Amino acid sequence: MRNDSLGLFWRDEPPVKRAAAAKIKRTPPKPTWLDESYLPGLAEALRFPVKQMSDGELYRWGQLHNSGTMIFDVEIYQNYFLAAFKHLESGTICYVESDMLGTINKGKLHYILSRFLTVGFNSNGFDMPIVSMALAGRSVLEMKEATTRIIEYQENYRDVIKSYKTKIDKSFNHIDVIEVAPLFGSLKAYSGRLHARRMQDLPFHPAIALNSNQVAITRFYCVNDLENTALMYNSLKEQIELRIELSAQYGIDLRSKSDAQIAEYVISSEVQKLNGYKAERPTIQPGTAYSYRTPAYMQGFRSELMKHALGVVQRAKFIVAEHGSIAMPPEVSELKLTIGGSTYQMGIGGLHSTESKTAHIAGGGYKLYDFDVTSYYPKIILNQGLFPYHLGQAFLRVYALLVSRRLDAKAAGKKLIANSLKIVINGSFGKLGSKYSNLYAPDLLMQVTMTGQLSLLLLIEWLELAGISVVSANTDGIVIKPHETQVDMMHQIVKYWEQQTNFEMESVEYLGLYSRDVNSYFAVKTDGDVKSKGAYANPWNQDKDKGLWMHKNPSAQITIEAVEKYLVHKTPIARTIMDCTDIRKFVSVRAVKGGAVQVLEKSEPPPHSTREELVVKAGFTQYFGGLWTHPDAGENLAAFSTDEAYNKALAALMTPERCEYLGKTIRWYYATGNNGELVYALSGNKVPKSDGAKPMMDMVEGMPPDVDYEWYINESEKILKQIGLV
Repeated sequence: MRNDSLGLFWRDEPPVKRAAAAKIKRTPPKPTWLDESYLPGLAEALRFPVKQMSDGELYRWGQLHNSGTMIFDVEIYQNYFLAAFKHLESGTICYVESDMLGTINKGKLHYILSRFLTVGFNSNGFDMPIVSMALAGRSVLEMKEATTRIIEYQENYRDVIKSYKTKIDKSFNHIDVIEVAPLFGSLKAYSGRLHARRMQDLPFHPAIALNSNQVAITRFYCVNDLENTALMYNSLKEQIELRIELSAQYGIDLRSKSDAQIAEYVISSEVQKLNGYKAERPTIQPGTAYSYRTPAYMQGFRSELMKHALGVVQRAKFIVAEHGSIAMPPEVSELKLTIGGSTYQMGIGGLHSTESKTAHIAGGGYKLYDFDVTSYYPKIILNQGLFPYHLGQAFLRVYALLVSRRLDAKAAGKKLIANSLKIVINGSFGKLGSKYSNLYAPDLLMQVTMTGQLSLLLLIEWLELAGISVVSANTDGIVIKPHETQVDMMHQIVKYWEQQTNFEMESVEYLGLYSRDVNSYFAVKTDGDVKSKGAYANPWNQDKDKGLWMHKNPSAQITIEAVEKYLVHKTPIARTIMDCTDIRKFVSVRAVKGGAVQVLEKSEPPPHSTREELVVKAGFTQYFGGLWTHPDAGENLAAFSTDEAYNKALAALMTPERCEYLGKTIRWYYATGNNGELVYALSGNKVPKSDGAKPMMDMVEGMPPDVDYEWYINESEKILKQIGLV
């Protein structure tokens, strides 16, 4: 029985889920970029418009005491080997490649590697093993086989080259920047974050044999990789200098190590010297359980809520998971602690409050202060005397000495030494949870993080019991909103907490705190400076440390800048955006699995006399009330209007015909007009957030005439809503 008219008591129709974004299968683009006729940039590649270093110049540079730095990259196909170098000091390019018979100039290759500092990206795990095979006389085909084993089959490069009776010459002076760079990313991703002039994928599938034109294009493509690796290297100069300082200090080559790796190498080495033996990394079985050891000052909790929460933590069993780290007990992670006007949640990564779309503004007698604990986790380790059991108390002696040295260097103004030691101290914490590390001690990881969370909750409770509002908390700090009459009391409570816990805090005053959530916010300081975090972080607003640019992909950063200027100066959003003449602030960079394609032209849709006829051809079925559904819409029933279904039917049935392959990491800006559609190469589905996007794989000078300023203005206004200001 149906009751479409009133529906007073029941409806027999299934519930409708509006899901206009549901994915209906599309026709993927034809992979024309795999055809033999695909020769991108052939004319330029044949000209090879780069300054080349002659063999005579190479020899003369190599004889100098400071011969310079060669940026380094290798390309390998079944019939072609290329090792290309860019000499930073002269700006020239030289290369060693195989000829038609597969012959390689091993003497020239060895001269470069032995006379110059070489720098690559992921070169320790790929380029150096492959050139070592070349120097050992292995064939181009053998090098290609080794490449397949290393990249596709993920075999250890040491085992692979050993099977070809090859080893890497450790006397070569080489730096690999992949670990020095923050987080994880491809060379293309880092290039996009650094606003490289050109972003380009390997032009030909690695499994094919190259013809002469393809060889020319590959050689010229490799030059662009050299340019982008050089861009990375120059942007990481300060980080590399820190590693050189540490290498000299500890007698270990740390130039190609991450912060955490440096911590492991330095601490393990120093502990070994004190103990007189090398400690074996422990094996801790999954399922091993630990209990939290409660510091005495935790008895300072006063409310029944926090006494209960402390009891839950004390009774909980923290169990080692399969991956080797500690899993948060559900009874702890499920705690929702409402203290005053804020709710807090505990996690293995740290404490965080749960606010969203919230704006706090100083005024009306109220102030805002951000308090952060100085060197929080290192201080917990030292305060509680925590050390990995297998390393013994020598760990604490080494760790305390490192902390002391850093503080002395910082006080003496020795910035390089202070920062290098900070890398070691902070980098060690993450290794406590890695079963592959010599510092592995999951019980310590748990002990440190839980102490940090409970200690902050103790301070929050004391402040709230005194009537002082805490509006946010995250890992190692809290934001307090006292009335101006409560400021002195706030400082007294913080000081007492410091005395009880043996921590130290530093503070900054805000004019406003505007949060999408606890991890993404704008904080306006009293001097007009803006601290932006998470989705709103904007490291590109400064040129001093370009290493910070590499932490995330740019995403129309002008929208963030416009919001910042509005928050600080009340500058109209439109004025900031319309007045900007730097196209780099308008671009977005995104990784696309399997690669992205720009569809410039599609076939005509199948003949149809009505929209409904085409909708049925695309597999839609009539639902009720003029709505349609489709089997690809998912388990939860989704309904579409005829307009929505018709547009999806067009997208599914119109075959992409004229396409341009862009790559696995792409860059675009938002433009007016029809710029073609950006789709996944493998599925034909639209790339997220790409409506109106116009690819810019080659960075242009100045502002293109078709920038869609209205899109950027609307996006900025969305941010104002996200942070609770509108």
